[in-house]
Amino acid sequence: MKKFQGIIFDFNGTLFWDTYMHMEAWRDFSKQLRGYPFSDEEMQKYMCGRTNFDIIKYALGKEPDLTTIKTLSEKKENLYRKRCILEKTQTKLAKGAENLLNFLKEKNIPRAIATMSYKKNVDFFIKTFDLLKWFDINNITYDDGTYPGKPNPEIYLRSAQKLQLNPQNCIVIEDALSGIQAAKSANIGCIIGIASENDKNYYKNISEVDIIISDFDEFDKNLLIV
Repeated sequence: MKKFQGIIFDFNGTLFWDTYMHMEAWRDFSKQLRGYPFSDEEMQKYMCGRTNFDIIKYALGKEPDLTTIKTLSEKKENLYRKRCILEKTQTKLAKGAENLLNFLKEKNIPRAIATMSYKKNVDFFIKTFDLLKWFDINNITYDDGTYPGKPNPEIYLRSAQKLQLNPQNCIVIEDALSGIQAAKSANIGCIIGIASENDKNYYKNISEVDIIISDFDEFDKNLLIV
């Protein structure tokens, strides 16, 4: 079995199973913006792993100016954060995540987060989940407007670079197809699909996925060089 030096986590739908909260917030936002909500097909194809710029551009059917993007992004993310606050019992790290993160910290295994969330949401996550207990803030890469969204590989290339690792020596854990494709394009050594919202069978049909897990209790620690 090949072993890997570091691990990079997607966040939304991976460490935090909030996909349905984002979907409901985007549907509410779309209804306000277009008069009708995004369909399930639109959500899968145009929302997951994409930047707010890409999603809003799709919803408007044209390329908006930066002021419009900023205003509409904040409107949508406010809807999302309100859902997180209201649904306190669901706003928690995924099953097995804390145990795995404690193990990674104890063994000093390089680790990072690569999320397409923007800064206000990342700040919210850091505070809500006490993420700095496990992650160096410099190793949390997010949508700062300087790189394309997934499936472009840039976010994973940057994350591996921050860990000072070759992407081939990294594991990525993802839930979204666009993120899996981004990891593959970044030449990540091992891509794990976590079945947070989709059935395990969904990932069996994605050739880029090397391993499928239901939650972090199923993560094989033997994959890592300790």
